Amino acid sequence: MSISLALKAYRIAAWVTGVGLLVLVFYAMPMKYFFDTPGPVAVVGMLHGFLYMIYIVCALLLAERARFTPVFALLVLVAGTIPVCSFIAERKVTHRVQDRLAAQNPAG
Repeated sequence: MSISLALKAYRIAAWVTGVGLLVLVFYAMPMKYFFDTPGPVAVVGMLHGFLYMIYIVCALLLAERARFTPVFALLVLVAGTIPVCSFIAERKVTHRVQDRLAAQNPAG
C-alpha cells in the first residue's frame, strides 16, 4: 500500500470516526441521560467502537508508511477518542504527509 493510498484511507476513517463520535456525544448520550432513552447509545456506541477500530488500523498503516514518530502516532490514535480532535489531527497529518511526499518528489 502506498503512502498516498494509506493517507486517503486514514482521512476517510478520521472523518467517519469523528462524525460518529459527535453523534454519540451530542445526540445519543444526551438522549440516554436527559430523556432516559438508552437505545441510541447502544447502537451509536457500538458503531463508533467498530469505526474507531478501523481508524486505528488506518492510522497505524499510515504511521508505518510515513514513518511517524511513536509519540506522534500515539497522539493521532488518541485523537479518535476526543470529539472534534480527529478532524484537527486529520488536517495536521494530511499536511505533514503531503509535505513529505512533495519533498521526496520535487518534480511532480
